[in-house]
Amino acid sequence: MSRLRPLPLIGASGGLALAGQGHVRFTHVAQGDRVVDVAALDPAARDRLAGPRADVAGVAMDRPRIMGILNITPDSFSDGGAYNSVKAAVARARAMVGDADILDIGGESTRPGADDVEIEEEIRRTAPVIRALRDEGVTLPISIDTRKAAVAHAAIEAGADIVNDVSAFAYDPELADLVAETGVPVCLMHAKGTPKSMQDNPSYGDVVAEVIDALEDRIGFALSRGVARGQIITDPGIGFGKTGVHNLILLRHLAVLHDLGLPVLLGASRKRFIGTIGGADEASARMPGSLSVALYGAGQGAQILRVHDVAETAQALRLWLAMAG
Repeated sequence: MSRLRPLPLIGASGGLALAGQGHVRFTHVAQGDRVVDVAALDPAARDRLAGPRADVAGVAMDRPRIMGILNITPDSFSDGGAYNSVKAAVARARAMVGDADILDIGGESTRPGADDVEIEEEIRRTAPVIRALRDEGVTLPISIDTRKAAVAHAAIEAGADIVNDVSAFAYDPELADLVAETGVPVCLMHAKGTPKSMQDNPSYGDVVAEVIDALEDRIGFALSRGVARGQIITDPGIGFGKTGVHNLILLRHLAVLHDLGLPVLLGASRKRFIGTIGGADEASARMPGSLSVALYGAGQGAQILRVHDVAETAQALRLWLAMAG
């Protein structure tokens, strides 16, 4: 049976709340070529689409939340090299604390063409920053952006609360065991190929169906390793093995991810397609386009927006939510 895609309504009073978020509601769903009234949905489908999502590290998923990006790398596509020292990274994190709901700290670039980073080096980059933030009294939830169990283990020991795995446990299956053992939330992202080769002519028959089917498969793997369903967040992987056209199709159909019954993370900030469409060659100049995509994602019910421009996104969201009612 084809997936159910809620048709979101902003500021409406009827229908059902999308994933428990009152500012986005829906009265109908698309199913293949049909449009179905929510009254015709069976109870299980209604619960998947409208049921409130579990908190993520104590952060309620009742409205869009901001995940601030902190790349401690020399080669990330947007801010590589800017925060390589513990002092610089902590200062940047502190600047985001007032507006971000979660900090996402990564020590390995996963930009197109990037090489793997050795485990020891990735730990050296990330764990001291996390520990320094905790020592300074920062209590905001911290996510470790890694594909590797050993890196995640060191980060959790240093004070991280969430794992963000762009490979969805495909790179290092033992990471699933660590997540199950520790009980931390985990984001499983769709990616086609590895960062080194993922943008070498990616192709799909039906990108939406293939992405959601792949995510469901990885969710099944996680459950088989003892990860609780309530720990899982999903991410369609904008820009990871997708062309600009694929990215736009996924964004237009983003609400279909709610049919998995789990929180949705959208990470499109400053990515190449934004620059291509918006006319901004430099990643650092893509803030306006990134805001546009973030607000569109909020309108599709995405609960977590992973962004570089934290203060700007927070201001835009405050206005958007006020108008959405």
